[in-house]
Amino acid sequence: MGTPEFAVSSLKILIDNNYNIKAVVTAADKPAGRGKKIQFSDVKKFALENNLKILQPDKLKSEYFLNELKNLNADLFIVVAFRMLPRQVWELPKLGTFNLHASLLPDYRGAAPINHAIINGDTKTGVTTFFINEEIDKGNILFRESIEIEPKDNAGSLHDKLMHIGAELVLKTVQAIENNNVQLHKQEEFINDTLHPAPKIFKDSCRIDWEKPAKGINDLIRGLSPYPAAWTELNNPEKTQVKLYETSFIIDEHHYKNGTIITDNKTYLKVAVKDGFIDVLELQIQGKKRLKIKELLNGYKFTENDFFV
Repeated sequence: MGTPEFAVSSLKILIDNNYNIKAVVTAADKPAGRGKKIQFSDVKKFALENNLKILQPDKLKSEYFLNELKNLNADLFIVVAFRMLPRQVWELPKLGTFNLHASLLPDYRGAAPINHAIINGDTKTGVTTFFINEEIDKGNILFRESIEIEPKDNAGSLHDKLMHIGAELVLKTVQAIENNNVQLHKQEEFINDTLHPAPKIFKDSCRIDWEKPAKGINDLIRGLSPYPAAWTELNNPEKTQVKLYETSFIIDEHHYKNGTIITDNKTYLKVAVKDGFIDVLELQIQGKKRLKIKELLNGYKFTENDFFV
């Protein structure tokens, strides 16, 4: 049971290891883009390529869907980046239903663990498999695997790393369950510090606050790149929106007002913050392409009065 690209690696590794996938459950097809063409989920595309049975329920509690699941007579349900399941679904298989989550549970329960770990400046994260119960991301843990968050990582690169080690962990978990070699751990065993939430990210929480310290701003940009992307506005009458995709930061004393743009309009653009500067390396101005800063400055010039708000 899964929808985005993150779930495909786990499905693929099970097929590659000759597990019998009775069916794939994924999101309904939906129109997307300017032409509103019907789009299949990444998991559905992969399932079609591999001739797997596909279920796309609108309602997870519908009698028709529940009967379809029962008729599969599956031993185990595996969930990777899907919806919250009702009890009627997760209690069906005799070996249970487990989930792969992109954090070291119990930390970062919620919809956006990869983003929030980087936004908070963490240097370590990982993946966890756990049996599903009534509460979101709170079931008994099967396995955890940790990795370092590199200073250059953004949400995209960390997503890809966790996707691959997550697939390996799914395989390890299935093999352990198959061999009846499972030692469950309550999540409370792993609580040794304050837990961080990982709620869904909305546009307002992606706006850059130029009053914050340089590292915090840089981490926000990393944690939201490439999607949904941190944003700010130019102080012009149109309030032109600008998305920042890649930055670095410099700690330095200066006399500039926070948000001030410093540029030679050829090779660099820096933004003043209270303890230094944000060095902007890649951005997208509303109505234009996403570009490296030198490419942008070839055709777009900032004025002395421009600053970010």
